[in-house]
Amino acid sequence: MTDEPGPAERALYLTAVRNGGRLHPDDLARADRPALAALVARGLLTPTPAGYTVANPRSLGDRLGSELRTRATRLLLQAGRLPTALGPLAHAYDALRRPTAPTTDTTHVEGNADIRQRISDLTSGCKEEVLAAQPGPRPIEGLQMALPQGLSLLQRGCSLRTIYQPATLADRTVLRQVDLRTRYGAHVRVLAEPYERVMVFDRTVAVIPAAEDRSRAAFITDPTTVAFLVAHFERDWARATPADRHFDPPHPTGARIVRLLARGLTQRTVATRLGLSERTVAGHIARLRELYDAETLFQLGWQMRGEHDA
Repeated sequence: MTDEPGPAERALYLTAVRNGGRLHPDDLARADRPALAALVARGLLTPTPAGYTVANPRSLGDRLGSELRTRATRLLLQAGRLPTALGPLAHAYDALRRPTAPTTDTTHVEGNADIRQRISDLTSGCKEEVLAAQPGPRPIEGLQMALPQGLSLLQRGCSLRTIYQPATLADRTVLRQVDLRTRYGAHVRVLAEPYERVMVFDRTVAVIPAAEDRSRAAFITDPTTVAFLVAHFERDWARATPADRHFDPPHPTGARIVRLLARGLTQRTVATRLGLSERTVAGHIARLRELYDAETLFQLGWQMRGEHDA
């Protein structure tokens, strides 16, 4: 049982407390039997030869909290695997030929060189903002070639926001390139879950892959479609976390603490297992919550877990 005790159970437990921590079967009405059975099942009442005695509710809270955190972690992992599991079906659906009406709001460009040139032209003409969601590896050669134009964009006062996956920043050469851009004002976040590749310039032109091998790209100017893609980017941006921690990794003890918390252990149990005081554990957790912008311990554990799994 992982739900909270109901009103009837709480009332019966408090009655037992008022009776010195004991209940005698003869003192119970027929209507109390369901609550009695539930309290025994939860471990809040312990059967004895003379009746029932109360148990410490803190142990129940620790156990239920651990069960709930474990169940929530399992559900989040399943949710994270679902897009990958459905990937082959999605590719088959995307390959389905469907009649489309001719439109002038989308231009298809083939060939990596022509695509790069068109993106370079858009970057040079950008006046306000570039949004980029970049899943998967980033070739270091391409980042180095794009660096001067990216820095020029930032020096003109334009905003540059980019989302990467954790595995991308595991490459130290790529990380140095990203770090250099952030020093000039670029904003980078990390999202440890699947998302689609897109670039948006001044919220007027969006670029998305038009072929699985990225040999063809679609340049979209339809305002409704661009707004839809921007909304998806903003949703992913809100779920992503700042990339600063990749430049200065967390203390290994703090990482061990959060991994144990993610497995459902309580703060007190983690402190005992690592031979630390609860105050030291709390200090590590407070620093990591600030670093990862996590409101709860579970959010912190999930964000760091996702990073290691990515």
